[in-house]
Amino acid sequence: MNYQCSSFNLIPNELTALELNRFLINLPDSQLIHAFAPQSSCLSNNSTSDEAEEQQQSLIDERKQRRMISNRESARRSRMRKQRHLDELWSQVIRLRNENHSLIDKLNHVSECHDRVLQENVRLKEEASDLRQLITAMNIASPYSAGFRDVINEVPCNTAHLRAESSNQSITSAVDLLH
Repeated sequence: MNYQCSSFNLIPNELTALELNRFLINLPDSQLIHAFAPQSSCLSNNSTSDEAEEQQQSLIDERKQRRMISNRESARRSRMRKQRHLDELWSQVIRLRNENHSLIDKLNHVSECHDRVLQENVRLKEEASDLRQLITAMNIASPYSAGFRDVINEVPCNTAHLRAESSNQSITSAVDLLH
């Protein structure tokens, strides 16, 4: 703080409260009254600079307060955005888990159907083989065996045809199950 008292020709650069108190004690009463009179430049310079400093400090404090409020509001909005994002991620996790369980259930069902079709295929192949053996045995014992063999050979009953037919059927039924 700069205190300039032109009436005393005293210009100290920095005065502490203690120094100011000592200065005032050493002044005679007549000069003390004169020093603090309204026309005194010492008092007016001092109060003007104090008021300016207080006003400047008040502006700085006000700006700090506004900035602090703004930062708090920004942090609150940021927390809300994070929470919304977290909620969306959790709902996506739940949805994907449900979808995953549904797909696993469908896969298990298709796998079971596939296994049943394979078992049915094996049973039908065995049955076809048994029927062929029975027909062959009947042909040998029958007097009409030569003519009957020609008729049997014309009937398309080979295992390749049965395999292709059953695999097409199992693929079709598996696709139908997924829809």
